[in-house]
Amino acid sequence: MTMSTSRPIPLESTRITGGFWQARIDVNRDVTLPLQHRHCKDTGRLDAFAWEDGKPNQPHHFWESDCAKWIEAAAYSLVHNPDPELEAQVDAYAELLAESQCADGYLNSFYQRVRPNKRWTNLRDMHELYCAGHLMEGAVAYHEATGKRTLLDVLSRYADHIARMFGPEEGKRRGYPGHEEIELALVKLYHATGNVKHLALAAFFVNERGTQPHYFDDEAKARGDEPRTYHHGNYDYTQAHLPVRRQKTAEGHSVRACYLYAGMASVAAETEDEELFAACRRIWDNITQRRMYIHGGIGSSRFGERFSFDYDLPNEDAYAETCAAIALVFFAHRMLQIEPDSRYADVMERALYNGVISGVSLDGKRFFYDNFLASHPPYQRFNGQKSPERQEWFGCACCPPNLARLLASLNGYLYTQTDDAIWTHLYGTSEVTTKLANTPVTLTQTTDYPWDGDVVVEVAPERPATFTIALRKPAWCHEATVTVKGETVEGPDESGYIALRREWQQGDRIVLTLAMPVERIEAHPSVRHDAGRVALQRGPILYCLEEADNGKDLYDVLLPTDAELTAATSGSPFEGVPIITGPAKRRDTATWSDQLYRPAGTPLVETEITAIPYFLWANRGIGEMITWIQGR
Repeated sequence: MTMSTSRPIPLESTRITGGFWQARIDVNRDVTLPLQHRHCKDTGRLDAFAWEDGKPNQPHHFWESDCAKWIEAAAYSLVHNPDPELEAQVDAYAELLAESQCADGYLNSFYQRVRPNKRWTNLRDMHELYCAGHLMEGAVAYHEATGKRTLLDVLSRYADHIARMFGPEEGKRRGYPGHEEIELALVKLYHATGNVKHLALAAFFVNERGTQPHYFDDEAKARGDEPRTYHHGNYDYTQAHLPVRRQKTAEGHSVRACYLYAGMASVAAETEDEELFAACRRIWDNITQRRMYIHGGIGSSRFGERFSFDYDLPNEDAYAETCAAIALVFFAHRMLQIEPDSRYADVMERALYNGVISGVSLDGKRFFYDNFLASHPPYQRFNGQKSPERQEWFGCACCPPNLARLLASLNGYLYTQTDDAIWTHLYGTSEVTTKLANTPVTLTQTTDYPWDGDVVVEVAPERPATFTIALRKPAWCHEATVTVKGETVEGPDESGYIALRREWQQGDRIVLTLAMPVERIEAHPSVRHDAGRVALQRGPILYCLEEADNGKDLYDVLLPTDAELTAATSGSPFEGVPIITGPAKRRDTATWSDQLYRPAGTPLVETEITAIPYFLWANRGIGEMITWIQGR
């Protein structure tokens, strides 16, 4: 295959202007960003480089990553929403980093203030390279948003320091991070600086991973540790069990994994490495065909926050960390840039509308770390799981700022393009201005998606020009129609996209209509947790039953196969949001007293279910919740 040259459109050229996502972005900007700055300040994160021995709030070894993601979110927000106070907050942190950077370029508060002389001694367990990567991403984003170079220069010097320490050359260490992230960050830094050393370092970290002799063993011995006592047992936890080109399944810590896979795809695209991209494809297929939840969550085991084995997708015990769904979005987006194929965008959309935004409350003030597919509060509390209630903050606070940076940059995920074609991956009220066939073009989307399947695209080229507009036909949609200037057209299906190539003129209007009925979804027979059950989906939105609407004992609800289900906004507890209602059955609990067991035959009584979008659960208090309903 030949690597595609598809590329994202710069954030300043794309703007979400209304609808579903605008409401979430507004809350993210006005509520979540200030709240996260306060938490980072109050916990000592923002002042970690000024910490002194004996003082409270001793720096933790991954605190920089939290601050860096907040910087990235702030930068993306500033692109279309200038805010002098927010900009001043970032500038203050940038100056602190510049003042704190060592003469050789090194920059890490934990090792500079808490463990001096121990830097680069434990890549396996510590987070020096992970924090460096997040800082690089924040620096690139802030430079793109404001043109200011302080952060970019600081992190370029740090990248140069790392390149002097690590690499295949004689005298350098052949190490790589235990927690990946820097791989994809270095590619972004390369784009911002044009320094090929940054790309070469990213490729080194990707290609060196899992080779023999194993670096993690060697560094453990150098510390005086026994490699066999590694607390995670096996290096598949860090995706270092094999060289990446030989890996076939998604293993280990799911956030680390998808950061790595996104980095692999980024390096493959930049270096035209088809073998590396083939490895990305294999792993993508394993995740999406065997190891992904219906809400786009990944990492089913809370023992190590990791992938377990094929079709192991428990519901009440789901981990599905918010950061993992976000990392999957990153992986999907980078795969789309190599190969515009709707299967990547379909998963990106599934995760965004379900397993990502479930991680933050409607008011933007509280967060989920893990995202259950079913909730029985006494069970989860008894087993030491986090309460089925969003929290204000976490000691390990990776998820809240990760959510903030993704929401703030969401306009960058709607499209990719080549010189004469633009792919629409996500639908939402928005405007994009770019150049196609050497002609400035503006596309304006108007839609009530995801609640309605009608999408109107106004095409406005500066002058008549021939180019392709490719519209994704989502996998969930079984019937789609397209009209251009009121006439029905049938563009060729190119990898799940309706490709419309013609001479476009000012005022041309495309109307895409996606049928959006309520649909019952079943899981593969090997997913033992969901056997005999169905989930409800309408368009890209997964629905669930909550105790607030349906009472307790939700596992006992039976949805007959012939029950007619209706979606409407009337009666919805959330303004303007369709709920699904319909007839169902459940056992008559009035006939039970103190028996724990008795002969089968309890009569069924008629009931009606109310299902709400999954991402909205737990906004009305703590209670039971299920996504998979008895369906026979």
